[in-house]
Parts: sequence; structure tokens; C-alpha cells
Amino acid sequence: MTVFSAAPSHPSYLRVVRASAWYDLVVTAGFATPWTYALVHGGLSSLGRASGLGVLPALEPMQILYANLMGSVVVVWALLRVARPLPAHGLFDGAARVLFAAWQAYALAHGAPGVLWPFLAVEVALGLAQLVPWLGAVRAGDEPGPASA
Repeated sequence: MTVFSAAPSHPSYLRVVRASAWYDLVVTAGFATPWTYALVHGGLSSLGRASGLGVLPALEPMQILYANLMGSVVVVWALLRVARPLPAHGLFDGAARVLFAAWQAYALAHGAPGVLWPFLAVEVALGLAQLVPWLGAVRAGDEPGPASA
């Protein structure tokens, strides 16, 4: 049995996959262009300053480039999951969230502003929501359902 043959196929799982995609669209669309990223950067810095969680570093061309690359890729990935959520999308998105959470935790441990904490919490929660059903399905040896990958 492969991991894909044990895909969680319940409609509620696909709603989680789609909801995580909508979250990504809302949170990362502003990162996709230099102009919108400048607005997001300013907003996050203001929020961090007001809450005492710290401001983001000053905008620089390479930081803007990496933010735009990340924003563009995440927006496209989110649109795929909104348009056609599949169990495999949840598996891969959960894995990506583990990576995102690891790098956010690394940044926080090395002095990144605390305004990242809420984003880290959401990454962990959505990662668990998408990966735990896979663990249960693999352990149970579930047969693939009609909505499987």
C-alpha cells in the first residue's frame, strides 16, 4: 500500500484543504508584487510597533524580490487548491507548512520580530489539520474513496 492509496477522502478534509488555500490567498496575495508588498510591509511593521512585537527590517531590493517570489508561488498554489482541492494537495501543503513553520521558528530564534508568531501558529495548526488525517488513514489502511488523489 502506498501513502496515496490511503488518502483521506472525507469531504470535510477537502474543506480543510480549500480553507487553507483561502488563508494563503488572503495572507500572501499582498506579497506578490513590489507595490503591494510595500503596503503589507508597512502594515506589519506598524502592527509590530503598536503591539511591541518589533518592526520588519527596512525594505531592500533582494528582500522585495524574495517576498514577491514567495507570494507569487503561494498564490498560484493556493488558486489550484481553491479550484480543485485533492487529498494529495493537502498532504503536500501540510509538508510545505512544516517547512514554513521550521524557517519561521528559525528566524524567530535568531532575532526576527515577534510579529511572526501569529503566522507561525497558523502554519502549525493548518499543517497538523492536513497531515494528521493522512497519518490516521495510513495507519488504518483505508481504501481510497471517490475523492482520493
